[in-house]
Amino acid sequence: MSIGTMTARSGRGPLAGVAVQLVLMAVLAATTGMSAAGWLAGTAYALVLCALLRTGMRKAGMSAMGPANAVTLGRATLVGAVTALVVTSFDRPVALPVLVTLVGVALALDGVDGQVARRTNSTTALGARFDMEVDSFLALVLSVFVASTFGWWALAIGVFRYAFYAATFVAPWLTAALPPRFSRKVVAAVQGVVLVVATASLLPDALIVLAAAGVLVSLVWTFGIDIAWLWRAELGRRATVAAAARRVPAARRAAPAAPAAALARTVARPGRTRRARRPASVSA
Repeated sequence: MSIGTMTARSGRGPLAGVAVQLVLMAVLAATTGMSAAGWLAGTAYALVLCALLRTGMRKAGMSAMGPANAVTLGRATLVGAVTALVVTSFDRPVALPVLVTLVGVALALDGVDGQVARRTNSTTALGARFDMEVDSFLALVLSVFVASTFGWWALAIGVFRYAFYAATFVAPWLTAALPPRFSRKVVAAVQGVVLVVATASLLPDALIVLAAAGVLVSLVWTFGIDIAWLWRAELGRRATVAAAARRVPAARRAAPAAPAAALARTVARPGRTRRARRPASVSA
């Protein structure tokens, strides 16, 4: 398959996602209303998502999205609609039941893509990264909405993941693979539930603030555990590299010692050195 053919096929799924995104936004605009800023944010989200997904598929050599990534793309489309409504809420009130419904469906589908990937034997690194980025962006958008009501300190709930990513440019050792940890999954699940509850205002404001603060503390704790583990792994890697660097010069110094020792033994025991025989004389 040629590169051009692969690129064309890999673009069909992401482009379909853009089309669905625009149709969904048009329905929301006709039923609940949407500001120009909301339209701009939702459209920009869809186009950037399409470009990133096409690039990822091309680099991974994927000519088709597959069923699992299609589910994730559907979730991403819902997140785009949520983004448009949250931006619209800066200018005018939005239909909160519609917003909460979109968020609830997007969260309910989380994990379905993973199950589909395992059942169809189509698990890929791109699919896992795609799923994680959709979750992270949804948390960021919801934290913006919650922060506009309960204080901008709540924005830190959604910013944590991106702050960690930005830190990798200063400390590349943070990009190392982390081992699976159940508590990390629990914190992520609780984070999503609290953000939905805060968005829907299902509890008194005092309880929502308390729950959001608890999520923020748990994020500091779980990211702290991961950073500490990565730092210990980096120290171990540096120690291994330093030990290997010390062994190389030692081996180089020991290499010329063998011929020198042999020469010293020869000089010290000249009696054991054979003399060259003289050629026999030829009689006249």
